[in-house]
Parts: sequence; structure tokens; C-alpha cells
Amino acid sequence: MSWIKRLFGKRATPLIDTAVWAQVLRGLPFLAALDENEHQALHALASEFLACKAFSGAGGLELTDEVAAAIAAQACLPVLHLGLGMFDDFAEVVVYPGEFHVEREFVDDAGVVHDVSGPLSGEAMPGGPVVISWEDVAQGAADAHTPEARPAYNVVIHEFAHKLDLASGEADGLPRFHPRLHADIDPDDWCAVLDDAHADFCAMVDRLEARFPRHLDPESEAGRRHYDTLPLDAYGADDPAEFFAVATEAYFVAPQRLREAFPALHAMLDRYYRPPLRAKPPSARSRSDNSD
Repeated sequence: MSWIKRLFGKRATPLIDTAVWAQVLRGLPFLAALDENEHQALHALASEFLACKAFSGAGGLELTDEVAAAIAAQACLPVLHLGLGMFDDFAEVVVYPGEFHVEREFVDDAGVVHDVSGPLSGEAMPGGPVVISWEDVAQGAADAHTPEARPAYNVVIHEFAHKLDLASGEADGLPRFHPRLHADIDPDDWCAVLDDAHADFCAMVDRLEARFPRHLDPESEAGRRHYDTLPLDAYGADDPAEFFAVATEAYFVAPQRLREAFPALHAMLDRYYRPPLRAKPPSARSRSDNSD
């Protein structure tokens, strides 16, 4: 346990059970891209995540060790080289068996009231919990076994990318920067790269939809097959915040597809999630020291 003690300080966090962890690795094929040191660090970081965040089952879901460990592993992947201090603005993860319904309205800058009620597969609340649909987690894991078939889909990585985004203020695609590890990233350069890639992607979606047969329902299975030809989930066309979250999904689940379509964006995300100042995963406290 000496390596774990160096990672988290004198009091080591018990590791996720070996059999449970092995099941997580088998179910998430994109984790095979990690080297041995990263595998060990992710195991330790996910264990610490489970120790410091409350997990709650909702809607009748039985919250098993396997469910919690699978979500923790995917939640920690974006901060594997940054530390859990990046997630210090919330304390709870809520898991539903499937999509959950929300009823919500908001007033825009023009004073117009918008009804945004409906089913969701995930939600990251500013300063509050992350809510996840387990059915969508399982679907994303299944899709990851054939990454060439359709754009990356990973609701856990998506919502925790939103958490990084919200930690810097409003959800706008400009995430929280680590004061030391991201010192070489210029926020203006970040926004320029993200905005250019988002504009290009919106144009891709527009061209695709312009070719749809008149009778085609975009929400149908046939419509989905058309959208599957895109390099990213079409949901990323909504706004820069969703584009950042969708691109983050692709960075971890189907990086080659992202790299080929948006090389500058892939390189920027690489600098963010694998900063050159930290060639290895955290070797000091990652929960209580926000500078690490």
C-alpha cells in the first residue's frame, strides 16, 4: 500500500475490490489505452472519489458496487492527470435506472420564458450534484466496443466535462484551468480553437441535414444512421458548452475519429487533460490540495 499512501497522504483509501475493478475494465474497452501506471492511478483515484462523494440510487435503482465503481472510473478519467481537486464544487452523484424527467423554465436575456421540461440522460448542476441514467451509461459502454460504428457516446464523461466547465463560471466551453498545470494555455486561444471547431461542426451537421430525404424523421433509427456518419455526436452542435462536452467524450472514447476531424481541437484537449508539466498521474494528494 506504500504507493497508495504516497498518492493520498498518510491515511490510505481502501481500493475498489479487485474483482469489481476487473469487471469495470472489461466493460470499458477505451481504458485499455492507459498504461500500467495510469491504470493503477485510475484505480486509486476512483477509490478516493467513492470515498469522498456520496452516491445515491433514485427511481428504484439498486446501487451496487459495480455500478458505483463503473461511474467513478469514468468520472475520474478526465482528471486522472489533474487531481480530484478539480471536482471540489460538488458532493453527490445521483443515479437513476434510466432517463429521468425534469420540469424547468428559464427566462432569457430578452425576457422570453422557455420551457425546457423533458427526459434527460444526465445533468450537471452548478455547485450541485451530477445526475446520471444508468441505462445510458450501459449503452455508452456497449457502443465503445465498436467505436468506428458511430460517434462516441459516454454520458458520465459528458456530464463531468460539464462540471469542469461550470467550475469556471457559466457553461460556455471554457473549463476550469489548473493554476500550475495549465499555465501555458491562453483562454483566448482556447476559445478561438473551440469556436472554430464548433462552427465547422455546425456546418457539417447543416450539410448533412440538408441532404435528408423529405420524409425522413431525424429521430428515427434511419435518421440516427445518417447522424452516425458525423465525427461527433450531433448534440455538440447545440452550443459551445455541449460541443466541449461531446468533444471530451470523443477524446477519451474514440480519439482517432476526433483527431482526424479536428486536429487542432484534439491537440488542445491533449494539453488540457494530459498537461506536459505532469508526465505521470498525480504523485501527491489529489483531493485536499487543490493546487495539485
